[in-house]
Amino acid sequence: MDVEIIRDGFQYNLHFEKGVNVGGLQKKPTKKKQTGTRTHWLPDLDVFTEIEIPDDYFCDTLRRQAVVNPNLLFLYRKEEADGTFTERQYLYENGIADYVREIAGENTLTSVQNWSCQREGRDREDKPTYKVKLNVALTFSNQVQRLEYYHNSSWLEHGGSPEKAMRSALLSAIDGYLRTNNKYNKNESKITWADIQDCLIFVSSNFSTQTSYENQTKKAITNKFVQEAMTEFLRSNLEIYFIENPFDAEKIGEQVLLNKRSREKAE
Repeated sequence: MDVEIIRDGFQYNLHFEKGVNVGGLQKKPTKKKQTGTRTHWLPDLDVFTEIEIPDDYFCDTLRRQAVVNPNLLFLYRKEEADGTFTERQYLYENGIADYVREIAGENTLTSVQNWSCQREGRDREDKPTYKVKLNVALTFSNQVQRLEYYHNSSWLEHGGSPEKAMRSALLSAIDGYLRTNNKYNKNESKITWADIQDCLIFVSSNFSTQTSYENQTKKAITNKFVQEAMTEFLRSNLEIYFIENPFDAEKIGEQVLLNKRSREKAE
């Protein structure tokens, strides 16, 4: 593997063979204006016995990176058998907000909401303080349902803290709206998370200076403060959203109640 890094007026080069750095770090001045990292690698056939990686894997990875890095272009170029190249571009000017619009299509119940904030706190009293940047986009639909969570640009397949926060905040806010506005029938049971999930499109992209992963696969995080901060942040924004957009709030409440009553009837 060869790595070339350009920054601060210098070009750095590294070469690896069999997992070992060969020749050390090479550094020289450069007049190139662009900055960044270029990596060129070939799989070691003594280690990787199967190297057929489908296009979909690379394309999905680049698309997800484009989603959480607003207005940054990702280009996938593939050399075909005849020597020509095919290209695919991935760019989301407004990040997760544009991504939610893409998922939802035109027939949504509500407009896309995009909220962000920064918080600072700690997971426990004996732990150091760290910073968290929260960014969420959501809308409601009776045709599409999608939930995705990202942290420090990585996709959290199993969610963890942000998923728990999202469930708690949405269930609390929507149930509160239904009770306050007398939307429940007399003696009717409360809504459940499943009733909300059936009509929700939600994507979060958070960043923190300290991260605790559930295990080595890094498919979920366990930060207590991230969960607490995101729960409060979402609940507060949802309550304001419902007050300022009563027509949207009514449509959301009606759809969630419809999901609930349909579920109970089926059960």
